Amino acid sequence: MRGVPLFALAIAAAGLAACRPNTTRPAFPPVPEAASTEIRLSPAEATRVLADALRADSIPVARVQQLDTWLETGWFDAANGRPTHRRPLGLNVVRVRAWADVTHPGNSKMTVETVYRPLADPSLPPRELDRQVPRSHPVAVKVRAALQELVKRYGGPPAQEQPQTPVQQPEEETEQE
Repeated sequence: MRGVPLFALAIAAAGLAACRPNTTRPAFPPVPEAASTEIRLSPAEATRVLADALRADSIPVARVQQLDTWLETGWFDAANGRPTHRRPLGLNVVRVRAWADVTHPGNSKMTVETVYRPLADPSLPPRELDRQVPRSHPVAVKVRAALQELVKRYGGPPAQEQPQTPVQQPEEETEQE
């Protein structure tokens, strides 16, 4: 190990510790148009309470991973909230996924996508076919309402502190003779 600076080994060790190859989280991020908000709960707790809120509003959460702070439904019928084995095509069959990430100590950013597939294309990976439903879609409305309820119940992001600028005193006028 001669010639390798100690700090380089420390950086490599930190990088390996940060990399969790055994995570259950999806290998892809949420779609860019996904709904999101910050709430005053740890990511694991935020994942649990969001799953409960979605289930209470007839969104059939099938998988909750509190350790990896995410959840998902299977494909389900948007009209009745029942899981379906129909081919996921069109706005009538959707899937919901949510990720919780730390923002501040004790706070989490919840990002929730509600996706559908507008078409079938066997030449593309399935994830590339997922699209965010419109904001007016009934399931998207339920998701936003659940997020708003969590913010009301547990609190939102901490208030931004305004930097204090010193108040400048007016300069005293000097009399000139």
